[in-house]
This record gives sequence, structure tokens and C-alpha cells, in this order.
Amino acid sequence: MYARIWGETTCGIDGAMVAVEVDIGRGNKGTVEIVGLPDAAVREARERVPAAIRNSAFRFPETHITVNLAPADLKKDGAGLDLPIAIGILAATGAVPEKEAGAPVFVGELSLDGALRPVNGILPMILRAREEHRKAIFIPRGNAEEGALVDGIEVYAASSLNEIAAHLQKRRLLAPVPRTAPGTEQALASSVDFAEVQGQTVAKRALEIAAAGGHNVLMVGAPGAGKTMLARRLPTILPPMTEEEALEVTKIYSVSGFMEHRRGIVWERPFRSPHHTISNNALIGGGTIPKPGEVTLSHHGVLFLDELPEFTRSSLESLRQPLEDRVAVVSRVQATMTFPADFILVAAQNPCPCGFWGEEDGVHHCTCSPGEIARYHKKISGPLLDRIDIQIHVPRLQYSEIQGGAPAESSRSIRERVIAARRIQSERLKGTHLFANAGMGRKEIKKFCPLTEGARRMLEQYFTALGLSARSHDRIIKVARTVADLEQSEIITEAHLSEAIQLRTSIRS
Repeated sequence: MYARIWGETTCGIDGAMVAVEVDIGRGNKGTVEIVGLPDAAVREARERVPAAIRNSAFRFPETHITVNLAPADLKKDGAGLDLPIAIGILAATGAVPEKEAGAPVFVGELSLDGALRPVNGILPMILRAREEHRKAIFIPRGNAEEGALVDGIEVYAASSLNEIAAHLQKRRLLAPVPRTAPGTEQALASSVDFAEVQGQTVAKRALEIAAAGGHNVLMVGAPGAGKTMLARRLPTILPPMTEEEALEVTKIYSVSGFMEHRRGIVWERPFRSPHHTISNNALIGGGTIPKPGEVTLSHHGVLFLDELPEFTRSSLESLRQPLEDRVAVVSRVQATMTFPADFILVAAQNPCPCGFWGEEDGVHHCTCSPGEIARYHKKISGPLLDRIDIQIHVPRLQYSEIQGGAPAESSRSIRERVIAARRIQSERLKGTHLFANAGMGRKEIKKFCPLTEGARRMLEQYFTALGLSARSHDRIIKVARTVADLEQSEIITEAHLSEAIQLRTSIRS
């Protein structure tokens, strides 16, 4: 007896179709053998599936069962193949019609009593099934909200194996999950706002430019200067995500298992702040079967690295490729995955190990030796610093700045300027794969970044005087382009260039 059922697993952040072939033959009584590169969770289906079938009031065949998961060279992970394996066994024994069971796709983890548990990665799996022109997919009811985001395919959500079997037997039909339009509304208003930040005019201006052009930022300042407070408010001034961006972020969060407490599509831009003890695999992505890391979880959002020199040198150096290419490539013996990693890096650090070098105010004094300060700075390599467009000093606030002064500008008003600047960039970069100035290469810089003659002479002087690299040269121009966009200027003037140079060179000793 033989049956073939369609299931799915995840491959990177995408779904991958799996043909589940079930052969019921002769041999040892009641044994199940699973072949086709299953991981431990898939192999454990040998214990879950028989119990789920028996406890759903079906007869489990008392003979040898071989389950082949094709293609055989694709590593299958997760418990989402429990359901297609169980349906395959029921189809092979005639408990459900093979004709009805062979057309749809089945995804779900089975409890021992036959109940269906939700699994990670449902959204990319449904999207893959739709690409493969499948008419229907059966998923656990706990994943119904994700299933409601996709049109063009009938999505059925069930609570148990019995419900799906009754549907296939046409005894009790399930209704397709009604589609929920993603809409365009953002999530609830953020609990943080730039209006709460007193002083720090230069830092707030730097973050506005970073948001407008997608530029990376390094903030250097003494403890308590407000670096973390500023960084956590950056997402509040970023432009709203498009539906395409929101679906891409939702796919990533679905695969990574972060959809449990979310309802439907993820509209808020990600903000990730990993601890400095994070491993390379957790930061960039990895594992035997590569999974997304923090750089991918920050896609279309912000990756905040506080206390930057405390991260391991290897972790920081591994950021160089994602910062340059906007993707993270993870290579393993069994697979090479390319994960999206288009994020804004915001890094913060102290000026020295004690935190008060250059910040002496009569109360605080730096206790670090010149050698300690030099070693501290050397933890951040030149090539990595070269990839950070904006590098600013964040001074300690004065008492008068904390207690008085006019109310600070709100995130809403700053965001309006950012959106206007991004709209200009979108029109300019139409026809390319780029969305913001930070992504421009040499070709786009020559085409879209005209400088006045005075600005050109200024850049030449600074390039020679500071010994800038070609990468620094290009990044200064890109920041100047964003400054000009915020002022709705088509050409880059000396004032725009001067601000861009200051924002990149203010922390040089």
C-alpha cells in the first residue's frame, strides 16, 4: 500500500515543498522508518504519529511503514511534517481518500492525542504553496492569523487530525480561513518619543539624517549621556513600512518563532538590541541548518549594539559583509543560505574603559592609561568604522539642559521630514533596486550626487588633509545627499557637505 502526500519545511526564510511518500509493507510489527535527511524533530514523528492516529480512533497498521521525504538532499527540520506523515498513513490504509489527500499541502505538529499544535514558518510555507499553484493548504488553528494574510490559495485551519480526516472524507467540511487584508495602518503609537529627550541637538540631528538616508551611526560618549535613549527612539522617526516590507519582516519573524504574541502582519519596524556576549551564529545566523540571526531579525529596522567594544572581535568583523552587501551569507557543509540584512546599525560606546576620557568636569576624571585607551579603541577595526557613515560625540548634559528649556521636537514632526526626504529618494532611485541613499554605489553617486564647485574643492581638501579612504569619500557624499534631500535641494552645496564631514569626523582624536 502506497500514498504520496505534500508537506512543507523551511529553507532559510522560505518554504520548501516536501513529497511525503508512505509505503506500508511487510516486516517488523508496528515500526516506522523515516528516510530523506530528517532532523531529530522529524525522526521523533515515529513516536508521535502512531499515538496520534490511535488516539484519533483510527487503526494504525501493525506492519512495517517506510516514510520517504523527497527531495532526499534537502535537510528537513521541525515537527511540521507530523501531519502529512499521518495523513499519508491514513491515505495508504484507505482511511481517507487518497485522491482528496494527495492534492492539498499539510503542515502541522501532532500531539499524542491527535491535536494540532502551531509551528514556526507558516507564512513562508503558504507563500511557497501558492507559488507551486497548490489549491489548498491545511494548517493548525493556532497559525490561522498568519494564514489569513495570504490570498490566492484556500487555507484551512484545524484543531485536530480528526477534523482534517472528516473534511477529506467529506463528512464534516471545514470553511476556509477568511482573508485579512494587511491594510496600511501602523501598530499602536510607540511608548517612546524624541520629545522626551532634552538637549543633544547634534545627536538628534544625526539620527534624523540616518533615518532619512538609511545611514549607520556610531555614538561615542560618557555613561549616562543618553546614547541608549536616543537609539531606542530611532524607529519612531523611520518611515512606515510598505506592505511588501511588512510581509518580508513577518516571514522572518514567522520562521524565527516570534509570531506567538503578535496578531497578523508585523507593521512596526524591528528594533533589536543583542547583548555583547552574543555568539557569531546568533548575530549573523547559523546552525547545522542555518537560521536567521540578529542582523536578519533587524531587516528593515534597527540593530543597536550598545557597548560596542565589548563585543568579540570576530562578531564585529562578521558584520562587515552584511553592512556592505545588505545580506548575510551563511555557509555550511549541508547548505548555504543568503538571508536579507538591510538594517540601520546604531552603535554606542564610551570614549575609554572608565568612560570619562575627554569628559572631565571637575567631578569625573579619567583613570585610564594611554595604553588602555589605545587598546580599547583598537577593538573596533578601521574597516568596520569605515562602514559607519555617521560618527558623533554625545556629550554629558548640563543641569540647565535637563531641567529647563523649550519642549523638544516630537518624533511625529521629525518623521514627517524623514518621509518627505525618503519620497524624494524613491523618485530619484526609481528603476533601481535601491530605496535610500545609503545603498547607492559608485555609479549612483556619480549620477545622483552633483556637487557645487565650492563643495567639490572642500571635499578635495578634507580628503587630502584627513587621509580618507575611497569608501569614506563615497559615504560622506551619500550623507551630504541626504542632508540636501532634507532641505529639498537638488544639488549638494558646501553647507550640506560641511555637515556631512562634521558628522563623520567629530570623534577623531
